[in-house]
Amino acid sequence: MKSEMHRKAFLSIRHLLHECGYTDFDLLYDEYGKPHLINGQHISISHSFQFTTVIVSDKKVGVDVEKQRSKIKKIASKFTPIEEYKQLGEEDLIRKLTIVWGAKEALYKLYGKQGLLFLHDIFVFDFDFNAFTTSATVTYHEKKTDYLLHFFDVEDFICVYAIEP
Repeated sequence: MKSEMHRKAFLSIRHLLHECGYTDFDLLYDEYGKPHLINGQHISISHSFQFTTVIVSDKKVGVDVEKQRSKIKKIASKFTPIEEYKQLGEEDLIRKLTIVWGAKEALYKLYGKQGLLFLHDIFVFDFDFNAFTTSATVTYHEKKTDYLLHFFDVEDFICVYAIEP
């Protein structure tokens, strides 16, 4: 942990764990780096710049927090059909892409299967910003699962989470 940002993220995760009633000793990581709690509860962790989030549930859960940046346009074609967003203005485009990316990250964490492809295996349905929810389908080994995702803004960041149906 050479960077100050990385050290702060590490400490903020530990602080949030404490707020949820856990310590480092309650947290284990599997061979893929996915966190697990020893009491059987499910956990997901995310951090981006100065924001960190932790979500704990009795069902499988995934969370992602992302800073809204124009840089996302450069990678958009790797995770979503970008041509579907051409009618949006610049600010709305960045916000929508950040929500879609966050939704796919959250579902990837929830699903916990290696080999899941953002572009081909996770489909996020179109949504209205004011609904603060969207739905998505994950297709893995020909099995389709539908999910409801929730999102909200915090300053220039988007937080997206999903809980197993």
